[in-house]
Amino acid sequence: MKRKFGLLPRVLLAIGLGIACGCFTPGWVARVALTFNAVFGQFLEFVIPLLIFGLVAPGIADLGRSAGRLLALTAALAYGFTLISGFGTFFAGRALFPSLLAGAETALPEESVALTPYFTIEMPPVMGVMSALILAFVLGLGMAYTHSVTLKSALDDFKRIIELVIVRVIIPLLPFYIFGIFLSITQSGQVAAVMGVFVKLIVVIFALTLVLLLFQFSVAGLAARRNPLRMLRTMLAAYVTALGTQSSAATIPVTLERTLRLGVRPELASFVIPLCATIHLSGSMMKITACALAVSMIAGLDLSAGTFAGFILLLAVTMVAAPGVPGGAIMAALGLLESMLGFDETLCGLMIATYIAMDSFGTATNVTGDGAVAVIVDAIDRKRRKTA
Repeated sequence: MKRKFGLLPRVLLAIGLGIACGCFTPGWVARVALTFNAVFGQFLEFVIPLLIFGLVAPGIADLGRSAGRLLALTAALAYGFTLISGFGTFFAGRALFPSLLAGAETALPEESVALTPYFTIEMPPVMGVMSALILAFVLGLGMAYTHSVTLKSALDDFKRIIELVIVRVIIPLLPFYIFGIFLSITQSGQVAAVMGVFVKLIVVIFALTLVLLLFQFSVAGLAARRNPLRMLRTMLAAYVTALGTQSSAATIPVTLERTLRLGVRPELASFVIPLCATIHLSGSMMKITACALAVSMIAGLDLSAGTFAGFILLLAVTMVAAPGVPGGAIMAALGLLESMLGFDETLCGLMIATYIAMDSFGTATNVTGDGAVAVIVDAIDRKRRKTA
């Protein structure tokens, strides 16, 4: 049986080759790689607004058209946990990163020493990122309110096209893009500092995911009056499965089976778990927020708490429609990173590489937390039935 070479191994190989080749590759070869990066970067700028519009508008319409009490409760819990994850990570990062990343400001290549591509191709986007997001909100809510079948069908087709672009074009080319970024960083002599930041981030984010899961299951334990540690241990199989699949959707059967063992009613679990696989992304939010904060610090960007708050609020909505493929959430977030935080091509490349290196942990956190959401929804619904 042929084994699939997943995205994470390809990205790690690209980082390794970029560092190795950067030590001896002649300048003209490096400029060829950077030319590819320049063209691919332009393509990303063109696609990102279309990606946001094509994914978010149908996603909002789907939520609205199937609106109901349990859906609203599940969505509110998922969004609430995602926001708590984002803001909690931001405050933890503001406290920890200044000391952990001390001296890392030299980790990025300076413009004066960075190589330049041979050429690039301008691909101006058809609309800005914020315009795409606002248009997606307007049309999504409008379709939900008017129950438009024709427009919803057209946007569903457009969403499938965007997902194909991500799966067949962007994701396969990402390793080459990351190779070029690390090749440039190595040739500028800054690779040791970058890899030091890389390792520290992975350790900190893994510790934060444990804190997040303990918090989520503590809330679930209070709602259901059960031992949170026992519930968390029951969900361990889903966590381990997600580490391997890197996909919330592919882990649904295991997540559902473990949730049933928590005592959640089958009819409710079969509704909440698939829904949460799409809308509950507290682990992904944690990774993106932590990486964005760290990268902005080493890049010397002066970003206020208010700017990051706006970024987190919009990111939580945008990621609801993120495609369920490895790296899908960071693809959906690139537009906000550029438009709200001012990230350039190099910073976005570092974000992508760091995110994908931790993709398994974020996905595992997402699906494990789905069990906590299901327990809370079940407990609230049981209480309502008793008092009805």
